Amino acid sequence: MTKLPEIKNDEPLYRLLREGHIEEFNAQRTAGINGNLANCDFRGIDLRGINADHVDFSGCYFRQADLRGIDFTHANLKGASIHAAKISGAYFPDTFSADEISMSLLHGTRMR
Repeated sequence: MTKLPEIKNDEPLYRLLREGHIEEFNAQRTAGINGNLANCDFRGIDLRGINADHVDFSGCYFRQADLRGIDFTHANLKGASIHAAKISGAYFPDTFSADEISMSLLHGTRMR
C-alpha cells in the first residue's frame, strides 16, 4: 500500500522548500544535512534551483510543482507523481522510461 504524501512541518528541510528558501536548503544539504523528504507533498511549490543529488523523494507528490531544470539523475523518485508539473529541462533517473515520465505527468501515475 502506498503511503499518502504529507505536509511535514516538523521537518526543517521540507519547511525550507515550502517557504521558498532554496539557497538555504542547498546550503544545509552541502553541510551534510539530509532530512526526511520521502512521502512529502510538494504540490504547487517552485523547486527550481534545488540540489536534488541523492535526495530521497520516494512517494512524493509534485502535482503542478515547478521542477524546471532540476537534475533528479541521482535522486530517488520511486513512487513519486509529477502530475501537471513543469518539467522543462529537468533530468530524471535513467531507470525511468520516457513513457513512464509522460504517464506520470499527464495522468498522475506513480513512477516505478
